[in-house]
Amino acid sequence: MLQLAAVISYVIGQRNPSYRPSLVQKNSLGSASPPFAGSDLVLSPSQWSSHVVGKISSWIDLDSEDETVRLDSETTLRQELAWASHLSLQACLLPAPKGTSCANYARCVNQILQDLSNMQLWLRISLVVPDDDSMDANSATLVSKYARNMPSTLPSASSLGRWFGESVRAAIVNTDSFLTNGRGYPCLSKRHQMLITRFFNHNIQIIISANSGTPKASVDANDFHNRSVADSQRHPLRLYLDYVGHLYQKMDPLPEQERFELGYRDYLQSPLQPLMDNLEARTYETFEKDAMKYIQYQRAVSKAMLDMIPDEEASTKTIVLMVVGAGRGPLVRASLQASEETGRKLKVYAVEKNPNAVVTLHALVKLEGWEDIVTIVSSDMRYWNAPEKADILVSELLGSFGDNELSPECLDGAQRFLKPEGISIPSSLPGKMKDLRNPFSKATLLSLCSDSMNMHDSGMYTSFIQPVTASKLYNDVKAHKDVSHFETAYVVKIHNAARLAPCQSVFTFTHPKSVDSESPVDSESNQRYKKLHFTIPNDTGSAMVHGFAGYFDAVLYKDVHLGIEPSTATPNMFSWFSIFFPLRTPIYLKPGSTLEVWYEWCVTSPSESPIHNSNGRSYWVGL
Repeated sequence: MLQLAAVISYVIGQRNPSYRPSLVQKNSLGSASPPFAGSDLVLSPSQWSSHVVGKISSWIDLDSEDETVRLDSETTLRQELAWASHLSLQACLLPAPKGTSCANYARCVNQILQDLSNMQLWLRISLVVPDDDSMDANSATLVSKYARNMPSTLPSASSLGRWFGESVRAAIVNTDSFLTNGRGYPCLSKRHQMLITRFFNHNIQIIISANSGTPKASVDANDFHNRSVADSQRHPLRLYLDYVGHLYQKMDPLPEQERFELGYRDYLQSPLQPLMDNLEARTYETFEKDAMKYIQYQRAVSKAMLDMIPDEEASTKTIVLMVVGAGRGPLVRASLQASEETGRKLKVYAVEKNPNAVVTLHALVKLEGWEDIVTIVSSDMRYWNAPEKADILVSELLGSFGDNELSPECLDGAQRFLKPEGISIPSSLPGKMKDLRNPFSKATLLSLCSDSMNMHDSGMYTSFIQPVTASKLYNDVKAHKDVSHFETAYVVKIHNAARLAPCQSVFTFTHPKSVDSESPVDSESNQRYKKLHFTIPNDTGSAMVHGFAGYFDAVLYKDVHLGIEPSTATPNMFSWFSIFFPLRTPIYLKPGSTLEVWYEWCVTSPSESPIHNSNGRSYWVGL
């Protein structure tokens, strides 16, 4: 249920707006009394901390050419923030830098941030920042959070989208941005409504602001019923608050998949090491709950069976199917259900290297009565000597970026026991394989330039990449204060991010490998080299690149699709989140800038960065 609260914007220097430290006379003890604030007794401590956002005096100019004004500004800023800290305010709204230069502003704010504990600093900046003013555009990165002004005329969707990758705490909507409907009530345009809905989806507060002299209030999704009806009726902005509350209440409920993923949003996880490590039961259980994935696998196996055995031979021929990497048996179950659905006879080998999962497989076979159909093999698929060849080879070895859980190496080893005319599901595999120790080690060049290229290779299983603004993810990596975390690829449900360009395909692996290729060396090698060209839309404006998001897209068999690439993602599937490759230093891009990056990975243009994860020194996938 929506909750609204009057979050007051408290002007810290409200007692005397003309106050300047240099004009205050010192007393006999040589100290200047602070006449800049009212009493802290007007509210209780809990009210100060939960209902008030401080507003620092707007006259402050930390980069003024006038030394007296500059020194007064520094003194006043520290005094007012100290008072706000004394009141235990949740946040303080800083004035924006006055000019194009903000070096001293940055110095002062960063010094203050080192001493703050729980209070946030918000920087109020316009939703549209002039792109020819790089210092002003970068000033938003000086503080931990910022509020933004929403103009009555909104910029392009690309320009708006970049803000969802930044640490935006609140959006300030002036009453001038509202229209009036036929009944005389305030309302917003369709574009404004859609934008505010996105704000709510990203936990961004909406602050209603009026012209000078009119109080302010904000929409908060936690406190509406704490406000009395009488207070609501007295508030001069009540109609505006009620309208924004109406927008929240009419939002569609989150689908089941999104509700499941809420706790994982923007949470960094190291990719699984299923070959080097034995997965735990709870990890298997999480993946086994993904019904959509196994529905798709069952469809693929059914189609393969129907193609392999015609109806007239269904009662006389038996299909040999091998599940390589069987885990606790979900693909075995899906294959047997496909057999029952198609009326084809089936013999199954369940190959699994994790001895703990093998225990569960034996119990499952006994429980389901599959002893005459399923043979359990406790072995690494790469070294198992199969007693017969397989008609169908089924696996689910893909990672978020396709090859980052060693699918190529594993399936290359298993290919020897697939019949020449056999079917591999998936039919092909994407990724960037480098060497057996580290799939992220050979220096593969990705040039992310201005040209576009074909996004999907028809019928292929392919990895994708795109540059993103993701300040939260970047700051979470930075908090570890070491290089190795910046050289690690993370699995993450990316939410607070701006995708700066459409995805581009990277690499493709095909299984089974062709032995008749015109380029037999390339067809047998898992090494890849490719150059990509991205176009950053001109109307996006300036942006910060904090790293790259990676995905995969697959065809299991024929028209049966599986993947997480955003434009073609399989709905209601949560087995895979995106992968995130962070940059040690974010790259500031102007509209139309060329961004070149090596995958190992390092940026080469518009400025150079160190090579990340050289020779797999910080992260590798172990055999």
